[in-house]
Amino acid sequence: MYDLPEFKEQNPALVLQFMREHPFAMVIGATTGGLPVATQIPVLIEERDGQLFFSGHMMRKTDHHLAFEENPQVLFVFSGAHSYVSASWYSNPSMGSTWNYQSVQARGRMTFLNDAGLVDVMRRTSLHFEEGNATSPTVYDNLPADYTGRMLKAIVGFEVLVEDLQHVFKLSQNRDQESYRNIIGKLEQRGADAQEVAQKMRGREQNLFPDL
Repeated sequence: MYDLPEFKEQNPALVLQFMREHPFAMVIGATTGGLPVATQIPVLIEERDGQLFFSGHMMRKTDHHLAFEENPQVLFVFSGAHSYVSASWYSNPSMGSTWNYQSVQARGRMTFLNDAGLVDVMRRTSLHFEEGNATSPTVYDNLPADYTGRMLKAIVGFEVLVEDLQHVFKLSQNRDQESYRNIIGKLEQRGADAQEVAQKMRGREQNLFPDL
């Protein structure tokens, strides 16, 4: 991971908030033979006794399921909006252009759950993403029994205790005030991702330049 101190968020709660705002994580592993595997999975993020846990489910007998059965080491990547930043927007444009983005990487060991654990994950996950609406027809307990019976045979639940958490929030913190403001203005004229990056930068401007 791109690891420079100026691109680190000092408030751990904001890193956790970012992950919860972008829960559709890239899940990466490898077989014992070194073959890489990856898939994207919605992840339920929970804190218990000061530790961070991920849980979710995946299809059985896929390449990633089989790989994690062999080798439980797993990397989760949470990504948000990102955008090209042209050096022509800097007060001194005589340097390379770059990219602004936010990303979190979390490592741990994947543990597959028994049938009861899978049902519990499906209950908690469906209720969470339905924003606590227990009357929604798509939360686990409201689904037809014949449907859940078939579904549970095709998927497997997992849990991961996060052992290492790293992040980079690269939002032009290393630029001067004139460049920073100009980057925001240019990004606001571009597409949705660029505009979201600009909004994130505006939210940090006062802390970066307290004399504003």
